[in-house]
Amino acid sequence: MKNLFLIIGAPGSGKTTDAEIIAEQNQNIAHYSTGELLRAEVASGSELGEIIGKRMSAGELVPVQVALDTIVKAINQSTCNTILIDGYPRSDKQMMGLDRVLKNEKNIALKSVIEVVVSEETAMNRVLGRNRGADDNIEIFKNRMNVYTEPLKGIQEFYNSQNILHKISGEDSIETVTKKMKNFIVSKVSV
Repeated sequence: MKNLFLIIGAPGSGKTTDAEIIAEQNQNIAHYSTGELLRAEVASGSELGEIIGKRMSAGELVPVQVALDTIVKAINQSTCNTILIDGYPRSDKQMMGLDRVLKNEKNIALKSVIEVVVSEETAMNRVLGRNRGADDNIEIFKNRMNVYTEPLKGIQEFYNSQNILHKISGEDSIETVTKKMKNFIVSKVSV
């Protein structure tokens, strides 16, 4: 049985860094980001990869079912029993699609959705301080923040109703946040 943890949070919340560190320090935990999974599928040259590649190169969103197929394939092929996926779901449509798929997957149990909570000010300071390129500016940050916050209430309510939403403050140091997240994950599964 694969134990799945979804990690959500605003841009700059640290969710990807936290998940990467936990996976690096624990050989039975794997971390995936949806974007990386999609790019890896394209690189594999598979039929699914061709579909994804055509959509991505045209600047179009990858259909929800295609993204879900890619995620489920990665989970099932992983040698690890505990899987962390960050940045998913990002919309009600993705959330409902994932819920439908997981109900049919007998080998995957969604243990928790971990929300890394930071203030908009902290998130903006982190994103603008990264200096990664042209997309790290106030206008683009505000757009990305809106994309994140618009569906957030519905996502929180859905997973809260299943008693699997767990919030962790991302305001602390990376070490503190990572330790809290790892301890929570370990409390849900034997790693």
